[in-house]
Amino acid sequence: MSDPRVAAIPVADCGEPLVDVRGTLLVDDRRADTTGSYAHLRRGVLDRLVHAQSLLPEGLRLLYIEGFRPPDLQRRYFEEYADELRAANPAWPDEQVHQAASRYVSPPEIAPHSAGAAVDLTLVDADGTELDMGTRVNASPEESDGACYTDAASISPQARANRDLLAGALSTAGLINYGTEWWHWSYGDRYWALMTNQPTALYGPRSLR
Repeated sequence: MSDPRVAAIPVADCGEPLVDVRGTLLVDDRRADTTGSYAHLRRGVLDRLVHAQSLLPEGLRLLYIEGFRPPDLQRRYFEEYADELRAANPAWPDEQVHQAASRYVSPPEIAPHSAGAAVDLTLVDADGTELDMGTRVNASPEESDGACYTDAASISPQARANRDLLAGALSTAGLINYGTEWWHWSYGDRYWALMTNQPTALYGPRSLR
C-alpha cells in the first residue's frame, strides 16, 4: 500500500452510501465498536459479497469480520503497528518503518477500509465453525512467519484449498485481494483501481454520519 502509484490514483467518489451488512451477511463481533462502524460497507461492495456468497458450495458461508473503519481508528492502527516495528528495529529510518508498516496496515490517507471499500472475512461451515485458512484473520507477517500472505507456500493443502475457494468466489464477484492478507478484499478503492487499470477510484474516505 505504500506504493506511490496507489496514492496517485484520483478519487471520483460515486456517492454510494455506507450500509449496514447485519441481517444480510453473517457478522462476527470480534472487531465490533460502539458506533457499529465495523458493520458498514458501500452498497456496491455489499452487493458483490452477496453474489460471492451465492457462488460458494452448499453449507459454506462468508463470515464478515470488519468493513468500514473511521479514519481516526485507521490512523491509530497504523501508528501502533509502526511503533511495534520501530521498537523491534531501532536502526530502521522512518521511511523504512512506514513502508514495512504499510504491508500490513494501510496508511490512513489511502486506506480502503476508511472508504467503506474493503472487508476482512473468512469462511465458515454450516455450524458456524471457521475453516482452516492457514492463519487466524489479522495475523501479522511477523506472527505468522509470512503465512498470512495469500500465496504463502508454508500452509497446508487443506488451507490452500480453502483460500482458493474463498478467492474464487470473491474474484468472480469483482473484488480484489491485498496479497499480504488473505482475508482482505476490496472493490472501488485506489488499490482496486491500480490493480484493475481503472483511471479513478469509486470510493474515497468518508465518515459514517
